[in-house]
Amino acid sequence: MSALDKIKKMLKGHEGQVDKGVEKAGDMVDDRTKGKYEGHVDTAQDKLKQQFGTDRDQDEPPRT
Repeated sequence: MSALDKIKKMLKGHEGQVDKGVEKAGDMVDDRTKGKYEGHVDTAQDKLKQQFGTDRDQDEPPRT
């Protein structure tokens, strides 16, 4: 089992909290960089939410 699979298993059932954490972290980065990398941060937030948050398809098998 890969580390990513272990993280997904650990976070299962807490997708809402994951989304809040991802948003908060992205907002902090935007604040500290004064929005210089806002587009990159938004892309990273979207990808994290797809992997771990509520945007993830619950029936999808784990990727290898």
